[in-house]
Amino acid sequence: MMVGVISFVIISKVSSPRFFVLHLERLESRGLKLIHIRTELVQGFETAWRSSTLWSVLVGTTAAGGLSYWVSKRIMLRLTEMEQITQKFAAGELEARLPLSDIPELNLLGTSFNRMAASLEDVEARRRELIGDMTHELRTPLTVVRGYLEELADGEIEPSPEIYRRLAKETRRLERLVNDLQELSKAEAGYLPIKIQPVNLRSLLESLVDRFSDQLLEDGPMLRLECPSALPLVLADIDRTEQVLVNLVGNAIRYTTKGTITVQAYLEASKLWIAVIDTGIGIAPQDLPNVFERFWRADQSRDRHSGGTGIGLTISRHLVELQNGQIQVESVLGVGSKFRFCLPLA
Repeated sequence: MMVGVISFVIISKVSSPRFFVLHLERLESRGLKLIHIRTELVQGFETAWRSSTLWSVLVGTTAAGGLSYWVSKRIMLRLTEMEQITQKFAAGELEARLPLSDIPELNLLGTSFNRMAASLEDVEARRRELIGDMTHELRTPLTVVRGYLEELADGEIEPSPEIYRRLAKETRRLERLVNDLQELSKAEAGYLPIKIQPVNLRSLLESLVDRFSDQLLEDGPMLRLECPSALPLVLADIDRTEQVLVNLVGNAIRYTTKGTITVQAYLEASKLWIAVIDTGIGIAPQDLPNVFERFWRADQSRDRHSGGTGIGLTISRHLVELQNGQIQVESVLGVGSKFRFCLPLA
């Protein structure tokens, strides 16, 4: 504002009298006799110019100053609200949100701030949920181990190979849980190393089906592969893809006591889809949205008995997404489930 006022005064002071004199000279060229009153006219113009300039500066400065003060107050009010909200955030009140503003730029900033606040609140909620779930999962094997050790120490039970096998089983469960949690933490943080390269998954699918078929009981489900003889190359990490398939096939075997488990590979929408279809217990419709959540189980007692950690599907989802794919689930309670994921073609 001050630069504008000073520029206006200086330029008008230098140029206005000169323009006025030129105007008088044009009038004289038309025959008007102004030679005797030119000095008075110039002086009168300068007096009028000074008066008008003074009032213009006063009125303009007052109006600009008042408007600047009003705009500054509006901006400072929003910034003060932001400061108060950040202080609440620092105090742990993550539910606080910044109200919308009628100033477009501040409204955009407030929207971004609220989006960040919602993200932080979700992260904190997930952190608390993870701690609670992890504590619950660790408590079960630790309680079993402590119970056996106390009974052995008190002489209530005799040491036997069976007791030691049970203790070893629980410690292995603890080890698997810790390893899976470490893997999940790396995957969610984006620190899990992924080596994307063109690969053919045909040999992997065949070896996987052969490996699991040897582990199935005679009266258990039948594992089979439905795959074209020639598969196109996909951009994937062969080791991480195998990890996903091991999780999916392992879950299918765990929840399928009879019938068939089918591993399929097919092209759809310019992507290679791999599906694991079972005839197991299935999943209720209301539980489908929770399938890929941490520590969720379709049958909690059975899964604990079989030694699952409850985060295999969560890890699988992150591994598929890190390979630029997506994973889906379809299931009918009492009929079976179909887990499938896609990988981009090379």
